[in-house]
Amino acid sequence: MLDLEKLLHLAVDERASDVHLKVGARPHVRVDGVLREVPLDVVEPEDTERVIMRILSAERVEALRAGGEADVVYAIPGVGRFRASAFRQQGRVALVLRRIVPGVPSIDALGLPPAAARLAEAPAGLVLVAGLAGSGRTSTLAAMVDRVNASRPAHVVTIEQPVEVVHADKRGVVDQREVGIDTASFQTGLTAVAHQDPDVVVVGALPDADTAMGALEVADAGRLVLAVTQGVGAVDAVTRLVDRFSPAQRAPVRALLGRTLRGVLCQRLLPRAGGRGRVPAVEILVANGPVSEAVADSDGAGRLEILMAEGDMWGMQTFDQSLANLYQRGLVSREDALANATYEPGLAVMLDEANRTRAHAATAPPA
Repeated sequence: MLDLEKLLHLAVDERASDVHLKVGARPHVRVDGVLREVPLDVVEPEDTERVIMRILSAERVEALRAGGEADVVYAIPGVGRFRASAFRQQGRVALVLRRIVPGVPSIDALGLPPAAARLAEAPAGLVLVAGLAGSGRTSTLAAMVDRVNASRPAHVVTIEQPVEVVHADKRGVVDQREVGIDTASFQTGLTAVAHQDPDVVVVGALPDADTAMGALEVADAGRLVLAVTQGVGAVDAVTRLVDRFSPAQRAPVRALLGRTLRGVLCQRLLPRAGGRGRVPAVEILVANGPVSEAVADSDGAGRLEILMAEGDMWGMQTFDQSLANLYQRGLVSREDALANATYEPGLAVMLDEANRTRAHAATAPPA
């Protein structure tokens, strides 16, 4: 019989990010991005059924059994909090439980560049926190919210599904609304937020065009909007957002986005060189005049890549520039940096230059 509490204790001890339960297989955990089997008994159908009855409300159990999915935050005293995602596969219930690390991470502790703090301090506009699943977007968003909360007396309203990181009031006041419990949908929450006197609105996902438009309109009304979205790069995140709209809508959406966008942080997690853990490589696009013009232009994606590569004075950097910096600091290996490169030959040249810089520094006489 599966002992969920014992399994989650083990996951915390191993610093696992995720726990996987699938009928007919042993439990698996993901540690530093690598999935591995746990030497426990094979999961039986009654094990996952018992788990969902323990962690889900009756309404969510019914929704799951009707063929849907269910997400919830589950806490075990003395162990921790987990975001549990239950779903059906091959007629059986499966679960993935993601560990929510205690406390609220800071921007510095996560190893994020200074531009992350500057974007969190923007008075208004839209900031996109992008990446793919498992890239650390939730932690980055929480760190940016904490920066706002600690630095100024702002009212922050979050719209999340589910609420993972809980923010205690500091200088600001943080109200956290969960989709499905406190509001019907992301779109509904965004429609209502104008009447809640927000300074900052946090959107945990932009699942459709209506939600994306709601976020843009809130930003255009003078609030700071921090929103999570998908993208393999900063420019890709902007393109994907626009592409959610019909062809007839895209020109006005680009104009609105060019007017409201303040920046994009897109990240990936890489294994830390020589030790456990992972470090973020972060691509950053910051909206200045030329960037805003390129965002509004249907043919501006290529210009955005160039502006980002040449925009270090604005705090901008490409993934390859971020990877080269991490390598130069000894935080990632050459192999992992090249495996995550946008343009591998170009990054190889940058890494070679970093090696020459290291060698020169090692042989230079002391000042």
